[in-house]
Amino acid sequence: MPIEIESAWPAHPGYRIDVTRHPATARVWLGDLLLAESDRCLLVEETRHVDRLYVPEAHVRWEHFTPTDSRTVCPFKGEASYWSATGPDGVEQDVVWTYRTPFEEVGGIEGHVCFYDDRLRVELAETWPDGSIVTTRFPAWGDQSDLLELIDVEPVGEGRFAAPARGGARRDVVEGGQLLAEAIVAASKAVPGQRVTSASMVFSKAASFDQSIDLSVDVVRSGRSFSTVQVALHQDDSLRSAALVLMGVEAPDLVRHCAEMPDVPGPDAAEIVDFGVTGRDLRVVDGMYTGDPDRVGPPLIWAWVRFRDAPAEAYLHAGLLAQSTTHWTIAAAMLPHPGLGQADAHRTISTGPVQVGLSLLDEVDVTEWLLYENHAVWAGWGLAQGQGRVFTRSGRLVATYSVQAMLRAAVEDLGALGGERRAM
Repeated sequence: MPIEIESAWPAHPGYRIDVTRHPATARVWLGDLLLAESDRCLLVEETRHVDRLYVPEAHVRWEHFTPTDSRTVCPFKGEASYWSATGPDGVEQDVVWTYRTPFEEVGGIEGHVCFYDDRLRVELAETWPDGSIVTTRFPAWGDQSDLLELIDVEPVGEGRFAAPARGGARRDVVEGGQLLAEAIVAASKAVPGQRVTSASMVFSKAASFDQSIDLSVDVVRSGRSFSTVQVALHQDDSLRSAALVLMGVEAPDLVRHCAEMPDVPGPDAAEIVDFGVTGRDLRVVDGMYTGDPDRVGPPLIWAWVRFRDAPAEAYLHAGLLAQSTTHWTIAAAMLPHPGLGQADAHRTISTGPVQVGLSLLDEVDVTEWLLYENHAVWAGWGLAQGQGRVFTRSGRLVATYSVQAMLRAAVEDLGALGGERRAM
């Protein structure tokens, strides 16, 4: 039930509050104490405001709460009342609120309360088509459908495509794997009779989420067996990334073999890593993707990845596979070195991919578990070099990739600057 409130507050033109039913089951925790659980929550998305999840009052365990005298007034929703939560370790003051008499324009939220998700743990549990339950912490960056919308670039002219903007990102830097995925999709749409067999991309300058990305596609050579495509990605008329993509037509096997899959624990024994994307299940063997600077080990990370829904086109499966290739090299390169961890990235350490090369060897279904094997084979001169392979759970090798990444001390605290937007 989306709500457009522009007409109600003419002093705030363009201001929106969208209220929709969230499809997942929400659970709110104070440590190990369950405070609320509901499958009938409302997601409130508001202009210039963080997303909030509202839980029906009837689904809150009120025996753990005490009302307080705190009051605030929101110009768009009314006056808010607050409660504190009591857990085994003490009291969390004013962690839940409600609008007892919200304005009629947002009347859908009456009878609901909202929790501060930065002080309590709010989780979203989805039931996937195969019956498994996958949990993501709220607020999420977005859903698999949002990721698909970004990489499924739309034609806007001859040899030109566009990827939409997406505001509200906590770190306003588009991930390298997403840009590679967009180039793969653009090339696939430009040469529809062939599939991408390999793609190489250089990341010249960081791209921002809050602006659309323009892609220019040049079919350098169109052949019956292979075609070569150049893709340039721009923002503000500035080159951000450039890719060279090889397209091909499949032929019958003359020979076939592949490298053996590494003998590592399966996804059920791996540690869940939450990157804030609902509809994606991501797990790391032995918990080796860590921010702990004292966790030391070989420069190897094995990650299991799958998605909830199958995209309609094979090139979108390829794009989602590509999107994860740049996640791991930097973290793997830090592992042999005590005192370094992922928590330092984008703060005291300047990091980011500068080049990636991907070979798509076989068709892939991203709703099945894929194992990403990542080996940081070298680090030095402010760079790290990684080699990767992607296997299906049955042991079929479907892709290989190489990643060169920047890994160097920052000249100032990048977190204080709002992220690493200035560093690349």
